[in-house]
Amino acid sequence: MTTSHPLPSARRLLAAATAAAALTLGAAPVALAAPGDNGDIKVHASSTPVDSQNEDSKVCQFYLDAFNFDTLQLVSWTIEQQPPTGNALVLAGSITLTNGTGTTSTYTLPDGHYKLVWTFVGETGTGKQKVFDVLCATNSPSPTSSPSPTSSPSPTASPSPTASPSSSPSGSPSPSPRPTPVHSPKPTGPHGGVGAGGGGTSGTDTAQVLGGAGLLAGAAVLGLRALRRRNGRNAES
Repeated sequence: MTTSHPLPSARRLLAAATAAAALTLGAAPVALAAPGDNGDIKVHASSTPVDSQNEDSKVCQFYLDAFNFDTLQLVSWTIEQQPPTGNALVLAGSITLTNGTGTTSTYTLPDGHYKLVWTFVGETGTGKQKVFDVLCATNSPSPTSSPSPTSSPSPTASPSPTASPSSSPSGSPSPSPRPTPVHSPKPTGPHGGVGAGGGGTSGTDTAQVLGGAGLLAGAAVLGLRALRRRNGRNAES
């Protein structure tokens, strides 16, 4: 009669499965918890305290805050533009860690959309990353612009003084021009008396002479008549 031994075989299979599970579970923490894998980097606004673990997704001036990186001494990082802003690499650097923590200087970028990526030696998988926006125009309130002062009215130009009277007396008024005497037109013909031994005159003087001669002749006639009358009277007496 054949005798079977099922129990010893089952025990060997169970022991082998237990050993394999122990090896798998023992190796899993090493693969999942590489030094630095549990660390993180936050994008902080410049006004956010270093010990804060809040994430500032919209910033103007900012810095990077690293913590929980275990035994690592250095973390490298880059910042690239993201569409629609662009695709260019704009910043890069590293963070020196002390007890797994560290910070960067303060940075500023043009308004836009960006991506932070950090890596370290011995990391598992690819570098970790996160995106954020730089919005200086809306994130930092601009001071209310005070109304520009109204321009002070320009002083009214004082009227220029009228010219002071001249100290020297003004010249005596010029005498009014004497009226030009109106001369009667000179006779065009010869004038004046008859020259000695000369002939008679013509024009106005000739008429005068002739008139005078007529008067003399008339007087002579009258004288003769008077004389005749006188002589006649004397003869009758």
